[in-house]
Amino acid sequence: MYNAGKVIIGILIFLGLFTYPIWSPIVLGKAGPPPQLEKPDPAKGKVCVEATDYMRSTHMSLLNNWRDWVVRDGNRIYTGLEGKKYNMSLQNTCLDCHKSREKFCDRCHNYVNVSPRCWECHIEPEYKQQQAVAWRSK
Repeated sequence: MYNAGKVIIGILIFLGLFTYPIWSPIVLGKAGPPPQLEKPDPAKGKVCVEATDYMRSTHMSLLNNWRDWVVRDGNRIYTGLEGKKYNMSLQNTCLDCHKSREKFCDRCHNYVNVSPRCWECHIEPEYKQQQAVAWRSK
């Protein structure tokens, strides 16, 4: 065997990459604790459109579906928990309870290192309020 050294190195590199998911948490450490989020005001008596666990794991799929249903199909009503109906709107449904993008959305998105494109079209809640105050003062 003329290339035995190269073959052995190749096998070791392959095994290292193949087993990476198993040993990486041990060597590299684990993720820090999840961020503390500003929770909606329970005094309003509102509940989220779906269960908390569902929203944590699949809210982006839900929001993408909402976008498609509203824009492509013209459907604006979503039936959520217990058959209750909601307007499919990020700004008027979701942000009605989750007022602060910085204290709610950004904390999780920064924690998992994602940059959603929601704010390219939608107005942030704080900015929306500032605009309303500025408009009223005219």
